[in-house]
Amino acid sequence: MFVELNNLLNTAPDRAEQGKLTLLCDAKTDGSFLVHHFLSFYLKGVSLTMARERGQLVFLEGLKSAVDVVFQAQKEPHPLQFLREANAGNLKPLFEFVREALKPVDSGEARWTYPVLLVDDLSVLLSLGMGAVAVLDFIHYCRATVCWELKGNMVVLVHDSGDAEDEENDILLNGLSHQSHLILRAEGLATGFCRDVHGQLRILWRRPSQPAVHRDQSFTYQYKIQDKSVSFFAKGMSPAVL
Repeated sequence: MFVELNNLLNTAPDRAEQGKLTLLCDAKTDGSFLVHHFLSFYLKGVSLTMARERGQLVFLEGLKSAVDVVFQAQKEPHPLQFLREANAGNLKPLFEFVREALKPVDSGEARWTYPVLLVDDLSVLLSLGMGAVAVLDFIHYCRATVCWELKGNMVVLVHDSGDAEDEENDILLNGLSHQSHLILRAEGLATGFCRDVHGQLRILWRRPSQPAVHRDQSFTYQYKIQDKSVSFFAKGMSPAVL
């Protein structure tokens, strides 16, 4: 995880809020570094292999699963069953997979305090033919289970293509933005490539229960991705510039 990002968000693994939905969005840049941050943030230093062996991490590899469901006969309902159905209008099998994965596992290991659902990325479901409303319904049911019932957290990534004609993607982004408690939007620089500044990160906190004047807070930082970390700084305050 990136300590500097934790400092900007005023959080740490041992004091993370529960019952929250975080939306990650990238536009004209690769926002996967944000996914990696939250994955390591919630794993708290445990390796992926160890977490899977303990039953603490359940991983659905979308590309491999999509190939399996399309080219191999399935004896049981598959999470991506909609790929084989011409008129599939919902993601119920995928939600059932999520709900089943959240059931406690008696592995002899200490259980985590709360579950976390991380989706990388929701835009793929649109490209596979699902409508934005169906994807939003899927997220709604996941929130009801993960955030409300189990007091866990969700982190989802959506790409912003910037295409004004991509109505489905706009509907998905707008719908998720209204549901999210925290939005992190990574954007490419308007000036193009720069060796010392790789992009900017907009941070928006949404607090629907607060008075209007304190409801939303927004900050923008620029960043540089390094080998094992990411540096953040105020706009125009890159060390290379100073």
